[in-house]
Amino acid sequence: MLDRRRLARLPLLAPLIAACRPVTVLDTLVPKDGQSVLAAENLSYGPHSRQHFDIYVPTGEAATGGPQPLLLFIYGGGWRSGRKSDYHFAGRAFAARGYVTAVADYRLVPEARYPDFLVDCGRALAAFREVAADYGGDPGWTFVAGHSAGAYNAVMLALAPEIAAAAGYERGSIGAVAAIAGPYDFLPLRVDTTEAAFGEASDKPATQPINRVDATAPPMILLTGTADEVVVPANADRLAAELRAVGVPVEVVRYEGVGHNGALMSIARPFRGYADILGDVDAFFERIMAGAPPS
Repeated sequence: MLDRRRLARLPLLAPLIAACRPVTVLDTLVPKDGQSVLAAENLSYGPHSRQHFDIYVPTGEAATGGPQPLLLFIYGGGWRSGRKSDYHFAGRAFAARGYVTAVADYRLVPEARYPDFLVDCGRALAAFREVAADYGGDPGWTFVAGHSAGAYNAVMLALAPEIAAAAGYERGSIGAVAAIAGPYDFLPLRVDTTEAAFGEASDKPATQPINRVDATAPPMILLTGTADEVVVPANADRLAAELRAVGVPVEVVRYEGVGHNGALMSIARPFRGYADILGDVDAFFERIMAGAPPS
């Protein structure tokens, strides 16, 4: 399993593991992708201190060929932790693949509950699309990706019309979703994390992605590690079955021996040999772009 223990084997990282969140250590010390740059920080999509996003853009050869597709990356953290400043490695990685990439903060538990964090992510998406052309982006191709709780958020942005209405974006503007190690079917609420985020929802079945699927959903790629003990891979299988039942294109990719955090870490340059999640997501989006743009 690619996890905290494997991260600690890197000589420069081991002394810091005990004191820091692994993703903070990862982002601080791993080399970032070239042909990419952080182009804008703390762009606002609302009045709250956590309603801001950063934009990363391709440079050099990665920026050739005219306006670039957009990608909103949503980090995880159980809806109760996370900060965009820990995800430079992800923003730079996707930008180096040719995507104008945004990473947004959003309100967290206990201050926020379902659906607050979804509305925040949706508002970040809407604001990102509004300014993307200023950074060489093409809003006609907009993708959403996320890890863990962020994968849940990404999927729900594409499935829930009430979130789109509240946040001010069109569901049809999302060309495809890449969901990494996400929970999509977790009722009843069995752990403190989900109880805190969803326990006050009046319609709990409506919080579950597997219950929100219809034929208008965009194509999705669901990526999961076989060693994930935090969000079991069956989540991806169950969501994929619902999508296939209504004719929505979906791919499920499993990575042998990769755990929950390892799926995220594999986006960083030193760990790509464990799982080619970055390449698989990019290839999926490229296949989508080879067809007709979303309405």
